[in-house]
Amino acid sequence: MIKILSDSTCDLSKELIQRYNIDIIPLYVRLGDEEYLDGVNITPEQIYEWSDAHGETPKTAAASIEDIAKHLDPSGTDEYIVFTISSSMSANFNNVRLAAEDLGISDRVHIIDSANLSTGIGLLVIYAAELAKEGKAAEEIVGIIESTKDNVRASFVIDTLVYLHRGGRCSGLAAFFGAALKIHPRIAVSDGAMHPEKKYRGSSRRYVLDYVKDMEEDLKNARPERVFITHSGCDRDVVEAVREYLGSLGLFKEILETRAGSVVSSHCGPGTLGVLFISK
Repeated sequence: MIKILSDSTCDLSKELIQRYNIDIIPLYVRLGDEEYLDGVNITPEQIYEWSDAHGETPKTAAASIEDIAKHLDPSGTDEYIVFTISSSMSANFNNVRLAAEDLGISDRVHIIDSANLSTGIGLLVIYAAELAKEGKAAEEIVGIIESTKDNVRASFVIDTLVYLHRGGRCSGLAAFFGAALKIHPRIAVSDGAMHPEKKYRGSSRRYVLDYVKDMEEDLKNARPERVFITHSGCDRDVVEAVREYLGSLGLFKEILETRAGSVVSSHCGPGTLGVLFISK
């Protein structure tokens, strides 16, 4: 049997995890001296409250080799396909490799560096689960996924630069002027890293819809199976406006909404929203 695993940064909902029978390996979030498991015993809202009270971004950490080993059975015959957040952002990829080596099952553990984050990973995880259900062999699935990775389109528009500044990813001056001028940057993931692409202004509903509409031509070239609306806590009317717009395009069989988990949310802050899909 082929088992599909992902670290918790894939930001898939519990319903999707159950539907596709995916095993999740949680990463760590540290609030001062307290340590929590992403998606298990900490919420983004708790993180925002702590971050605002302390004026800093929580620390996040990869799953330990011992943690990962608990998800792998050295005595069985199952093959594992394990997805991790971009190896340029975390040690999780390497830790999965070391766990498989320690258990002596490297031949049965296929590790995929997603070169992405959030549902940019989730899109690949679901695709792999679908391929496994079709009866494809693990090596074939890995080959298909590796050839698909570059077609994942993952981007987000940020409401506030405060959290990026606290995490050392934005200068204090940029954060100050961003707040003063109400600038909301679009951040895209490519080559395993995050890159600023464009700046928006205006109310949350306006700049989020401007961001989504700017992608219309790319959306028309997307694979039709699904598109994700992933956010870190946005007003309901903003999310529904995005859903309505995507629905009006008549392109997708599924429009899925997920909340970003604690690891991703701790860096981007509340009000962040992304539209993620796989290009043809």
